[in-house]
Amino acid sequence: MARWCYRHRLVVLLLWVGALCGLAVTASSAGTNYANVFSLPDTDSKRAYDLLEQAFPDRAGGTDTVVWKVDEGSVRDDAVRSRIEPALREIGAMEGVGDVTGPYEQRGETQIGQDGRIAYAQVTFTEQADALPLDLVHDVVDTARGAAGDGLQVEVGGQAVARTQEPPTGTAELVGILAAAVVLFVAFGSVLAAVLPIVVAVFGVGTGMFGTQLISHVTDVPDLASLLATLIGLGVGIDYALFIVTRHRRNILAGADPEDAAVSALNTSGRAVLFAGGTVCIALAGMLVTNLRFLDGVVIGTSLTVVLSVLAAVTLLPALLGLLGHRVLSRRQRRVLTARGPEPDRSHGLAARWSALVERRPRAIGALALVVMAVLAVPLMSLRLGTVDQGSDDVTTTTRKAYDLLAEGFGPGFNGPLQVVVAGEAPESLVTAVERTEGVAQVAALPPENGVTVVQVVPTTSPREAATDRLIDRLREDVLPETGVEAHVGGVTAVSKDFASVTADRMPLFVLTIIGLGFLLLMLAFRSVVVPLTAALMNLLAAAASFGVLVAVFQWGWGLDLLALGTEGPIPAFLPIIMLSLLFGLSMDYQVFLVSRMHEEWTHTRDSARAVRVGLAETSRVINSAALIMVSVFLAFVLSGDFGAAMAGVGLAAAVALDAFILRTALVPAAMHLLGRANWWLPAALDKRLPHLAVEPREDAAGPGTGEGADGPAPHGAASVVHGFVRTTGGEPVADAVLTLCTSGGRQLDRVTALADGSYVLAVPGPGTYFLAVTAAPYASEAARLTVVGDGPVVHDVELAAGEVDAVN
Repeated sequence: MARWCYRHRLVVLLLWVGALCGLAVTASSAGTNYANVFSLPDTDSKRAYDLLEQAFPDRAGGTDTVVWKVDEGSVRDDAVRSRIEPALREIGAMEGVGDVTGPYEQRGETQIGQDGRIAYAQVTFTEQADALPLDLVHDVVDTARGAAGDGLQVEVGGQAVARTQEPPTGTAELVGILAAAVVLFVAFGSVLAAVLPIVVAVFGVGTGMFGTQLISHVTDVPDLASLLATLIGLGVGIDYALFIVTRHRRNILAGADPEDAAVSALNTSGRAVLFAGGTVCIALAGMLVTNLRFLDGVVIGTSLTVVLSVLAAVTLLPALLGLLGHRVLSRRQRRVLTARGPEPDRSHGLAARWSALVERRPRAIGALALVVMAVLAVPLMSLRLGTVDQGSDDVTTTTRKAYDLLAEGFGPGFNGPLQVVVAGEAPESLVTAVERTEGVAQVAALPPENGVTVVQVVPTTSPREAATDRLIDRLREDVLPETGVEAHVGGVTAVSKDFASVTADRMPLFVLTIIGLGFLLLMLAFRSVVVPLTAALMNLLAAAASFGVLVAVFQWGWGLDLLALGTEGPIPAFLPIIMLSLLFGLSMDYQVFLVSRMHEEWTHTRDSARAVRVGLAETSRVINSAALIMVSVFLAFVLSGDFGAAMAGVGLAAAVALDAFILRTALVPAAMHLLGRANWWLPAALDKRLPHLAVEPREDAAGPGTGEGADGPAPHGAASVVHGFVRTTGGEPVADAVLTLCTSGGRQLDRVTALADGSYVLAVPGPGTYFLAVTAAPYASEAARLTVVGDGPVVHDVELAAGEVDAVN
């Protein structure tokens, strides 16, 4: 498939451009039909909601609030009324506004605070907030705030008004892409190579976003799905392309033709991308076991975007590589390649030194990494799921100012009133019992509507406080049952509390599902029980630490002022499930890329220490670059204007940073060094029964550059290997030593260059006697005859001494 896409690159490119443009035109014509449907069957708030729909079937439009306050005097003064009433009449006459209820008419006489300095008016629209044109909402805000001045403060709050405070659409995405471009340019040193992953991600995210928009017309998809799909799509799309382009460039530098290099890259890293994308989709699909209908649309949107991002990486990317040819390298790399020929493919520098350090000090490094993760996980003990309202907005926004004014004039609980709903007429005893309940500030029984009575209950505490949750429990469990009347407690605050309770109850099943599926996939891929078990434990540790960061920032308020994200409060109930799905999927990505290289080396050498060392040395740089890109993309969503998206962005950025820079770079390899050969243990009976899932290609299909440190391609179909270390007589490693394996008649079979730690591996075609020559300036050369018996690996360490006869020459 990769070769076909490479050779028919213009066809593939035109197909992708046509798909993106076609979906864009269709989605723009159809518009969006996002629906934030919370389905909480068998909950008290859902029963209250059903009765409210029966009582008020025609009140479909959203309601926002105009609040004003006078510095001196009263809001009843003629000077105030003469400025507010014309503004309210002008708002009421706007097309799209259904009704305006102010405090200067009989039905709104309770809308003035006790001290007479604060009042509010309710503006009821004909449509829900998401369906209203922004021009209308801007006109309402401008008209209301235009009445302010000379000691009169006017603010506007509500869901529709919150939309006017969002930054322009695409700001977060653009900032994330620019940050990713900088990281890619530093990693590649080539503008064209840096642009490739971004182009692939844009095509994947674009088709996924427009596809999700079209799907919203046939099923319930929340508006959050599009934003989360963009967030995860940009991250994985850029990362997947980064892995493939890195392998492609490495193959070209090793002397491969661009077409063969692309095919080899897709047949190695591309396989890992397919597997990694599948694990992300499975982790996302784990949300379905919670049976929360609100999340179904999120699963659809994010999974579709991930699938299309993977498809773009394995089809569009080889076509783009065909268009660039050798230009995927920087000018300097092309000049060096022309002048000196292929360069050895070996790990060196910081990555190789760090890998060697982890091998020498696995206990110390593992313990330090474990302590860091444990300390970061401590705030998780204080996690509280609850309501996030406009009290969390930035203090400079009009929605936050309106929220604070209402709390000042009518009490903190006024921003989240409860609704006790009764089928029929509510007896006076029920109203009295509710009124006497601890934590209740105000009670008002509305006249019955369509056989349903609603009792408005204003708590003494704000919707975000734990005391409000306790009040809801007190009403449901003690107060209302004692009255003998069947009543239900509803309202936005009660719905949020029930959603948090349902989420907490179903969380264990959800976590077990995604961990179990991930365990099975990794066991199939790497033929091991210990590797997937280690991955599962590390994923749980990463989740605990990332949620600890989330609690510290958003619940305790550490750094919120720096991020300009409002004030502290509880964590939204939906966030843990969404974050865990994304986190487990992304963690699987890094685990697959890291362990697949280790498994490849283990298969060749059966040396566990070498496999872990080489795998970490060769993948840590690209994994860290990929993680840095994801962190940049996720943090950019702080600029989205959506508090939930900003919270998810910070949480996921912390999770990816901890996972890549601490877990996969330190704790996982340290643990694998300590476990040794046990890493690759799988019961023989289980091995026979499990199907074989090839994450890596067969050795004879790997193509150029697959042998570690090879100057050229290793022999295909090698039956065994010779591996070991090149050291001085004093035990110091000799880097860049050249080792040549020949037949007894002198024909060269393989040639490699030792790594920074002196390690090497040579491919052997089969049993027999061979000749090994080793050269490294300024040391004397070394030669030896090797006898290979069977198909097992042969360990042969080489010592070089200075000043001796050059036997090879």
